[in-house]
Amino acid sequence: MVPLIIDCDPGQDDAVALLLAMASPELEVLGITTVAGNVSVEKTSRNARQICELAGCPQMAVYAGCPRPLLRPLQTAEEVHGKSGIDGANLPEPQMPLGSLHAVQYLIETLMAAQEPVTLALLGPMTNLAVALVQQPRIVERIRRLVFMGGSALEGNTTPAAEFNIFTDPHAAQIVLSAGIPEVVMLGLNVTQQVLSTPERIERIRALGTRVGQTVADMLAFYGKFDIRRYGLPGGPLHDPCVVAYLLQPQLFELKPCYVEVETASPLNLGRTVVDRWGLSGRPANVQVAFGVDAEEFYRLLTERLGRYR
Repeated sequence: MVPLIIDCDPGQDDAVALLLAMASPELEVLGITTVAGNVSVEKTSRNARQICELAGCPQMAVYAGCPRPLLRPLQTAEEVHGKSGIDGANLPEPQMPLGSLHAVQYLIETLMAAQEPVTLALLGPMTNLAVALVQQPRIVERIRRLVFMGGSALEGNTTPAAEFNIFTDPHAAQIVLSAGIPEVVMLGLNVTQQVLSTPERIERIRALGTRVGQTVADMLAFYGKFDIRRYGLPGGPLHDPCVVAYLLQPQLFELKPCYVEVETASPLNLGRTVVDRWGLSGRPANVQVAFGVDAEEFYRLLTERLGRYR
């Protein structure tokens, strides 16, 4: 089993990623940390607990983290995810409590006490991990690898240059990418926009005939409306589940080692992940960047794992 901490900002796609992780015995989810991003940290913390209860995992520890980016005002994405962050779902208020620690303190304490290095899955802005790295740089030694959804090797979706997670807190992202974590994997828009939740794929999930299947299908139907309207896509991209799918079946993705840096100064390019695909800068690669994915196998894996819920 892979010891794993998931840092997220649910978000329908985060919710599906959490369900995929909790249905997968290959992963030992040690805890879930939340951050402000798609919606406020109060809402992301509520949503994460709702999804844990939907998954039948009320014992899962959820820790609320940073309520705003390091240096910028928070810019949420309610126009995509709805006011709750997981509109489309019809879930009761969570009964499980939040963990007593701040997410940053949880990250530091858990990593420093770990008997073996821990994998981190980052599904939202990187604020929590950046603060943890500043407060205790030694946690780098306890991170086995970092797999994150964010950035793009091509264009952005929040500005012409920047993807939402990185644009929300570019300074945090640059701290993380320059921290010396031994293995970093980037699943950016150029890949996640290849795994679209088309009506046919949503109906295969709905056909599971379970509460989880119905809830996921309803969330994805709502979530896809924005991308259909804005970009003319046939469905919404399932960004965050790509991170968990990579941990389960890395062969689904095509990766290339690249030097990646986040632009933190230019107003026009703020938050851009500058991906040196061809080694033009001469700088050593610090990130394994995904450039391709087998979308059909991704959805086969997702549907099969969601089908394990009864």
